[in-house]
Amino acid sequence: MFELDADAFDEFCDHLLVRDNITEEYVGCYRMLPPDSAAAAGGYYTATEFDISALDPVANRIVEMGRACVDPAHRTGSVLSLMWSGILHYLELTGYEWVMGCVSVPVLPSPDSIAGADVRGVRDFVMNKHASPGSRRVIPRNPVVLGGLTLDEIAAPERVTMPPLLRGYLRMGAMICGEPAHDPEFGVADFVALQGLHSANKRYLERLRSAAAAHESGIG
Repeated sequence: MFELDADAFDEFCDHLLVRDNITEEYVGCYRMLPPDSAAAAGGYYTATEFDISALDPVANRIVEMGRACVDPAHRTGSVLSLMWSGILHYLELTGYEWVMGCVSVPVLPSPDSIAGADVRGVRDFVMNKHASPGSRRVIPRNPVVLGGLTLDEIAAPERVTMPPLLRGYLRMGAMICGEPAHDPEFGVADFVALQGLHSANKRYLERLRSAAAAHESGIG
């Protein structure tokens, strides 16, 4: 049985839905919070977890993405690709230039894993390969500390497991804006990803545009 995930930001957001053309069931959703709606909501959701004042220079051009959800039976990657193509279309329609979102990494992905190890591995990888400039670093309000240990004190795994949503951001060319915040309610660590449309991976964008065109014509 699935539970409804709702919060005070939902009513201010535009909502992106992916529907299976055969079953007519909704199989994916994402919400988008543009700047004017963020102002009406009292700010971005991301600001509840981070001090995002370093992003103020581009704040009036940022659309915040959040609460991505894909039906377990459709987690092959195609739904997420369609969602990204929808986001791209939304940016083109509205004229906004930046996408920001919290990307979650489970603190304890399995009962036999070490708490925080995957978060440490992901943190090391993204901050080494995809870190934002120092001028665009956010500050977590609740840094990851597990069992009295900071991330630097938790051993990284031999192999890094990258969540699909984070992988999609990185393929687009997104930068990660600093250390993660701990969200104990959901048992995750959240990273802030920031993507400028002007600096996006052009080849990946074309793939997304093709996916959207195929879907609209009934091919996909």
